[in-house]
Amino acid sequence: MPHTRRPAAGYLLTVAAGGLFAVNGTVSTLALQAGVPPTWLTAMRCAGAAGGLLVALAVVAPRRLRVTWREVPFLAVFGVVGVALTQFLYFVAIGRLPVGIALVFEMTAPVGIALWVRLVRREPVRPRIWVALALSLSGLVLVAQVWQGGGSLDPLGVGAGLAAAVCLATYYLMGERGTATRDPVALTTWTFVAAGLFWTVVAPFTAPLDPAVLGERVPVSLGEATLPLWLLVLWIAVLGAIVPFWLSIAALRHLPPTTAGLVATVEPVFASVVAWLWVEQVLTGWQVAGGLVVLGGIALAQTARTAARPAPAPLPETPAPLAPGTRSAA
Repeated sequence: MPHTRRPAAGYLLTVAAGGLFAVNGTVSTLALQAGVPPTWLTAMRCAGAAGGLLVALAVVAPRRLRVTWREVPFLAVFGVVGVALTQFLYFVAIGRLPVGIALVFEMTAPVGIALWVRLVRREPVRPRIWVALALSLSGLVLVAQVWQGGGSLDPLGVGAGLAAAVCLATYYLMGERGTATRDPVALTTWTFVAAGLFWTVVAPFTAPLDPAVLGERVPVSLGEATLPLWLLVLWIAVLGAIVPFWLSIAALRHLPPTTAGLVATVEPVFASVVAWLWVEQVLTGWQVAGGLVVLGGIALAQTARTAARPAPAPLPETPAPLAPGTRSAA
């Protein structure tokens, strides 16, 4: 029996996922300010998400966890570049930039994807991609306020945000290939497993972390309230990764990937509002205007690809953004 699509449910699920990813940006900023290195925060988020997804699938649908040795290299690269490095670079960016601005840089990924398929794959792309590129570049100039002595933003933060966009574009392109043979939930699970294993090996060699730090109470910028640091990390893994990823995947049962991707561009807007209300990250008028221009470019880029390659078989659509951050994440 075919599944009944409910677009309203798809929109609600996508917006809910974007909201959780947006809140996760500020929660992650608090954890970084409390002294958790980006490598360890990424490791704990990836490992926590991998564990939660593995347990959920093992209980609900264990057969979907089957994987062959031939798939391992692909899953390893997908997990390390598309998930582990995307999240790490995002955490570096939000440690040096306002959350909303970091997300604007990262979410330029769809523009890069459309350029890649046009210039490298030689796929037909609608002419609007050049308008999207112009909007994105001009918007980033406004966001960075480059006329202020070379720019008002931290150069390392900007570099990390743009590098995160490249890794996120890789995630989408590899996801396009991976979802042609695997269901999105199992694919997401194994990419988090690969990312978690990667950081479990790498993190101990990059920055020291005293486990006792996780028990310390840290201010959360809500009056004089404090919370144990481990609770923030748990939020980042569960409500900042597992739940919004599941919501994003569930939305694809009701919306085409391109539509879901367009709706997901609300994430930088949500993230800026949350960061402003919660930790008083105030953006200038130029940065707000630039962010809106970039979002316009992203929206055009999301719809720039044609439905199929000039070949007999249709090309599967690029899956909607599932992480900033990660999403992203976001």
